[in-house]
Order: sequence, then structure tokens, then C-alpha cells
Amino acid sequence: MVRSESKIKTVVKFLNKPKIAVTATLTMKKVLVVEDDPNIINLLELHLTDLGCEVDKALDGKLGLEKGLNNTYDLILLDVMLPYKDGIEICRTLRAKDVSTPILMLTARSEEIDKVLGLEMGADDYITKPFSIREFLARVKAVFRRIDLMESADKKVAKKVTLLDFGDLKIDTDLRKVTIKNERVELSPKEFELLTLLASNPGKSYDRSKLLNLVWGYDFDGFEHTVNSHINRLRNKIEPDIQKPIYILTTWGVGYRFNEEV
Repeated sequence: MVRSESKIKTVVKFLNKPKIAVTATLTMKKVLVVEDDPNIINLLELHLTDLGCEVDKALDGKLGLEKGLNNTYDLILLDVMLPYKDGIEICRTLRAKDVSTPILMLTARSEEIDKVLGLEMGADDYITKPFSIREFLARVKAVFRRIDLMESADKKVAKKVTLLDFGDLKIDTDLRKVTIKNERVELSPKEFELLTLLASNPGKSYDRSKLLNLVWGYDFDGFEHTVNSHINRLRNKIEPDIQKPIYILTTWGVGYRFNEEV
């Protein structure tokens, strides 16, 4: 199979980068890398191993989806262009099956539509090819820091629990736990952050650009549909009737707000 120009450039950029020594106190993390270029996947594995990660690999989309559904990972690195199943389809399926593992999409710089679609399907972040090792490691370590904060919150039994209580809906911001009628609801990291932001400010309306900036950190046009997609998924998971939402309301002409009357 002929490699795309973007993949060739990525390999060249990687090969021209010296190996970076990383001193990390991160606990062992398990990462799934789904990428069809053996050169890239081996180099990613090299640097992830330097971080103390256990790396699992899949060279095509079909195997990547199977591994993502049947194993537990702390992070999934997911290329967009893959044999058998593309990264967008894999991301969509994982989120539809309530797999909440953070997903970092790998996209070519020219594939703007893939970035938008990936975020709309539930990806937590993306990085464009070719990318530097420093940028790659910074993104990965940011995800791991969030995981460590979540785990440390679980262990601090004496710590006061921050609970947002809206009757049937309860949000534990320390444990990052959401329940409906005492049944746990599995949310992706971005879905949880979006819900927590809105629920922490009942009645306050946010436009899509503001939500995009606060939750994703993207401050430019073209990604507002990402917010719509996540709101729709949230409503499907927490609303008793998706046609008549009682928690996340639409402020017509503005954006969204959390119902201050519940």
C-alpha cells in the first residue's frame, strides 16, 4: 500500500528528532496505539515506554476497535486513516458503546474535516501530523495528569465530597461520577466537563463558542458543531425524555444552559 505524503513527512520528522529523556513520576498507564504505519507506531511506542507506559498496538481499524471494546486502557491514540475501519468510525462506535477512555486523534494537517468529525464523535483531543515528540508527549502527559487527579480523589476518603444534587441527577465532581436514580452514567471526559460546567452555573446561558473555549480550549470558528454533538449525547444519557429535556435546556439564539428550577 502506498503511504500518503503526510505519513511520509511524519516519519521523516520523527526520525530527525533526537530521543527525549523523560523523568516522570506517573503511575503505570496502559495505552492503545491504533496506527497503520509501522515506523510511526514503533516510534510512538518507544517514547510512551520512556514514560513508563504499557503499550498495546493495532495496525488496522478492525483490530483497533476490537481491542478498544474488549480491554481497559488509560488512553487510546487513534489515527484517522486506517485499513478496514477509519478512526472516525472507531471513535463513534466506542462512544456509542459507552467506552469513556480518553481518545487522542491523529490527523493530517490538511484533514480539517476529520478534526471536526473526530471531536463531534467524542474524541477528547487531536494532534496534527507531522507533530514533534515534545508536543506529543505534552498532550499525553496532560491526559495522564487528569487521570491521576481522578484516582487521587478516589483515595482521599476524608476529603469533603463536592456533590451537585438535582434530585434524580447527582454529580460528584471529586469522583467524576454521575448517577441517575442511583444508577451510574458513563460519560466521556469531555461530556463530564461539559455537564459539570453547566450544572455548576444553573440558569447561565453559554454560547457554543464559549463552551468550546472553556471545555476544549479551541477559540476559533468551525468547531461549534462539536458542542451540539456532545450536548445531544449528554441528553441521551441523562434526560428522561430527549424530546423534552429537563436538565440541559436550549437558550434560543444563544446556546445552552442548565435548568435552574430542578
